[in-house]
Amino acid sequence: MEWMAWTWPTALFFAGIASALAILALLHVKYPSTPRTGALGIETMRGDRFFISLLGSAFINLAWIGLTDAPQYLALIFCALFAFCVFRWV
Repeated sequence: MEWMAWTWPTALFFAGIASALAILALLHVKYPSTPRTGALGIETMRGDRFFISLLGSAFINLAWIGLTDAPQYLALIFCALFAFCVFRWV
């Protein structure tokens, strides 16, 4: 039963997310993160900021698909900038 189109880009995407989570786990063991309060006014740790950046990137990509006809890879630039800002100031 094939319920999902597993393509190489899809597999690479999920492998990238799994790799990032493994790296975050190793970083937490070697360099435990401490909660910090940023622009949102809530305490966040490294994993929280990663989750916020993933969630925001999903919304950026959905808006990009729905609102523009520009190539999708350009949304990656906005997602990277968003993730940088989240890890830096949130």
